[in-house]
Amino acid sequence: MILVADSGSTKCDWILIDESNKYRKTHTMGFNPFFHSSELVRTTLMENELLKEEREHISEIYFYGAGCSSSTRIKIIEDGLRQVFTKAIIVKVDHDLTGAALATSNGEMGITCILGTGSNSCYFDGVKTHEKVPALGYILGDEGSGSYFGKILLSEWLYHRVPSDLADALEKEYNLSKEGIFDAVHHQPNPNVYLASFMPFISKNRTHPYFKEMVYQGLAKFINIHVWCYDNFREVPVNFVGSIAYYFKEVLEEVARNHRFTVGKIEKRPVEPLAAYHFNKKNEPNESESVHL
Repeated sequence: MILVADSGSTKCDWILIDESNKYRKTHTMGFNPFFHSSELVRTTLMENELLKEEREHISEIYFYGAGCSSSTRIKIIEDGLRQVFTKAIIVKVDHDLTGAALATSNGEMGITCILGTGSNSCYFDGVKTHEKVPALGYILGDEGSGSYFGKILLSEWLYHRVPSDLADALEKEYNLSKEGIFDAVHHQPNPNVYLASFMPFISKNRTHPYFKEMVYQGLAKFINIHVWCYDNFREVPVNFVGSIAYYFKEVLEEVARNHRFTVGKIEKRPVEPLAAYHFNKKNEPNESESVHL
């Protein structure tokens, strides 16, 4: 069986594919080697009923994850996977950008963007991904992401700049306090996930002029930094994956019209097209086995 995973910092989607192309899906917390250890990967997966039950029947694993951008960080995730799936022959860990490109490109050239808890972009030449500007993470970058908008909202609330109707609703829903925010951001694990946890509130109130302006400006800033950097951004499709791109599709398309580029595919979760990609690749006929007349 083949196991395919797409992991952001908040959530990891898993699909298990058997020989008849039957899919079984499950979810765990997201794993980011910037914040998480091999041991956390191991213990979390062993708590998942499906993955624990089928772990000895899995021969190939393809994991695409946020933060998996160097050999050191890839090893953290790979070690955790190998401790659970001891019979796996192939364990391949790659960057989430690679997974996003494979899920949206159909093998064609284009720009691929991630807009989820964090943000990033790359150019896909049909074979490999190429990054023009780095992803700086939630403190210095992640423009247009869930953590980015959450950070803006909380700082505006602390500065008493959020409109009163929204501020009242926000305080009631999240029981906010300066002390609680400081503790979550400065002392608790996964502050980027905490910041992104305010996106449901922003999405629920997306028609409010305050949030309409915030989201438009944040997505425009992402485009200015992470899409304009590619010289041919108006000549190829710009594809997106992630919950922010999916739920704020209309705003994204407005930004695209104003910046004169073409939005291609928008995938909320790329794990299904990734699973199809790997199943089809595994079952492609070998050239050595083909008959030549």
